[in-house]
Amino acid sequence: MTESFRRDGEYDQYANPYQGAQQHASSPANSSPVNPEWPPPPAQPPAPQPVTVEPGTTVWPAQTQVAGGGDGDGIGGGTAVLTAVPAEPAAPAQQKRARGPFALLAAVAIVAAAIGGGTAYGIQELTGTDTVASSSTSTNVVPSADKGTVSGVAKAVSPSIVEINATLSNGSSTGSGVIITSDGEIITNNHVISGATSIKVSTSDGKEYTAKVVGTDSAKDLALIKLEGASGLKTATLGNSDGVQVGDTVVAIGSPEGLTGTVTSGIVSALDRDVTVSTDESQGQQQQQQGGGWPFEFGGRQFNGDTGSSTTTYKALQTDASLNPGNSGGALIDMNGNIIGINSAMYSAADSSSSSSAGSVGLGFAIPINTVKADLAKLRAGGTDS
Repeated sequence: MTESFRRDGEYDQYANPYQGAQQHASSPANSSPVNPEWPPPPAQPPAPQPVTVEPGTTVWPAQTQVAGGGDGDGIGGGTAVLTAVPAEPAAPAQQKRARGPFALLAAVAIVAAAIGGGTAYGIQELTGTDTVASSSTSTNVVPSADKGTVSGVAKAVSPSIVEINATLSNGSSTGSGVIITSDGEIITNNHVISGATSIKVSTSDGKEYTAKVVGTDSAKDLALIKLEGASGLKTATLGNSDGVQVGDTVVAIGSPEGLTGTVTSGIVSALDRDVTVSTDESQGQQQQQQGGGWPFEFGGRQFNGDTGSSTTTYKALQTDASLNPGNSGGALIDMNGNIIGINSAMYSAADSSSSSSAGSVGLGFAIPINTVKADLAKLRAGGTDS
């Protein structure tokens, strides 16, 4: 609280008037007041004393007048204590704890987004399972320094693409495949391995494996094979073909004409094209041995020979990326490094009598990767062509 002090000569002013009157009446003239030195005047104003206040109270030097106090200039020399407006009561402990799980979930979501496409592969390596690295949205498989470049896509994905050589009863067939598990599960076209008596697979690092057929689905021209004795292979990330748009830049990787790891690029030319292919393995094999591609039909026209009477039709992505015989079963990849399709049919001018029509004509088709993912359980179970 604020204290006031009286100077000499001010005692009578504040004394009891009746007491003063009695003193004047009983005292001789010119006598001094009783106890003239009480209270004694201080030699100097006392130092400010610490003030104990409650939490939430603001304290600063007073700037208000104090009646009868101060040093004659009307300004008090004490301390003003001003109580702050009470803060809102803190939330109950239960409410604070309730926010914990939500904050944790948000943090996990952020970390998962930052990790991106590596999450599924990391889980696969830690658990040792054959989980397929799959992305429901586009993930960045390509390092940020190489993002958006064909070379970056090629560097990131080429280790997951293989060359397949199938020995047939009447010859051989060459195609490509995509590694989907680290222990050697590979997706390819059914027509690449159909009727094979033995299958050899070469990886990008030059290693060669023997493979067995796990399951086939000729209606979708898909097959699943498994390498023997393989482990620690680099797996591809299966993307989301529903998110593909016309005009998107794409990269194709495969082994056309036995040229392992060939990379080409282009764009997505169209979506949902009805492509009809032959399911007669002997007819398709004969056509490939003659130097042409797998026969297919599109828009009422047949390419690479007669598809025959046993056919199947599926929806495909169309691309102008250069595809040639041997690209079948290889990957069509977006610029983030996600597999969006399995290359399956392309027009081949290899059997053309005119050199002016040779080379890529920009007419290739790929099975959407969402079709592959939907068929994967069936293929793993052994598949059926019925």
